[in-house]
Amino acid sequence: MIRRLRIKFVCITMSIVTVILLGVLVAVLGLTRASLERESLDAMHRIAMNPLPLQSPNEEIDGMRLPYFVLEVAEDGTVQTVAGGYYDLSDTAFLQQAADEARQSSELSGVLPHYNLQFLRVETPRHSYIVFADLSNEKQTLNGLLRSCLLICGAAFGVFLVLSTLLARWAVRPVERAWIQQKQFVADASHELKTPLTVILTDAELLCAPDGTPAEKAQLSQNMLTVSRQMRDLVERLLELARVDQGLPQTAHTRIDWSDAVTEATLPFEPLYYEKGLGLDTNIEPGLMVRGDAAQLQQLTGILLDNAQKYADPGGTIHLALCRSGQRRAVLAVTNCGAPIAPQDLHNIFKRFYRADPAHRRDGSCGLGLAIAQGIVTQHGGRIWATSENGVNTFYVALKTL
Repeated sequence: MIRRLRIKFVCITMSIVTVILLGVLVAVLGLTRASLERESLDAMHRIAMNPLPLQSPNEEIDGMRLPYFVLEVAEDGTVQTVAGGYYDLSDTAFLQQAADEARQSSELSGVLPHYNLQFLRVETPRHSYIVFADLSNEKQTLNGLLRSCLLICGAAFGVFLVLSTLLARWAVRPVERAWIQQKQFVADASHELKTPLTVILTDAELLCAPDGTPAEKAQLSQNMLTVSRQMRDLVERLLELARVDQGLPQTAHTRIDWSDAVTEATLPFEPLYYEKGLGLDTNIEPGLMVRGDAAQLQQLTGILLDNAQKYADPGGTIHLALCRSGQRRAVLAVTNCGAPIAPQDLHNIFKRFYRADPAHRRDGSCGLGLAIAQGIVTQHGGRIWATSENGVNTFYVALKTL
């Protein structure tokens, strides 16, 4: 699919380039031809107004070397040569035939294709002139220009083809990355759902079996209930992740107090931390205003606090701080003491279904919390990252303040 998308991108780009190049080619040739024709007619008109004596082939008229000849037409239609050059003007039959065809035209100027001549009829109070000019130089100029334009367009087409191919690879790379992530996400989600479903089906089959004590059946029912709750949590997390991927609605981009949102998010964790023998130390600078959605920022804080208590040392203290950093930025930091995070895991832990410690599969962790947190931060135009030094793990969130 990605390869077809690249080919389609290149084809569309080159089609547009081809149309543009053809348009430029037609415009250049058309304008050049019109310019040459206009200059030729102007020169012919000046010649008719002031007929010159016979010239040698190398003489110029007003800076132009124009192969021409001028015929004066009498009232009876006969012609006589007035001026000219480049032509054998002794062939009276040819001159008379050219004059007759020019006089038969309904236009004052035109072209005699079989003679390769352009003519202009000029009427004065005392005389009637027909000026003929050779079109060979004009055609040679246009042919040379056409060859040059075709060469330039061909080179430009090749350059644009190479650039469009490189651009297609660059433009499709995010799509390719998203496609790979989507396939991996579907595979991981299927795997996460398959394991508890297998457990439920196995326990259900054992529960339906005629043998087994009531205590064993009660234990099987309890296992099914526990696994079903884990599946419910996983599905809810997947729905939350889908909502985050959809982005913030326009109504959510409002001015909110991030300090109040963080304070409210920490309240439900105080009794939870107390039950687990953990301490919670908060330092929240008041009045930090940001633009976004208060509910999602509270959810973000909850994810970081929940993650901290899962990986904290027994009896430890989690530190939460929210303060201004610079003039237009605020940083939220959640710190806990626990097992150090390997350097290669500091970036991977924000990936979906990634767990640095596989043992946390048993506590219901599904590896989506930090991925949801990253999605929320991205939607708010911020940055999230983690550090681990000497057994102290800290997760940071930076947002632009108002």
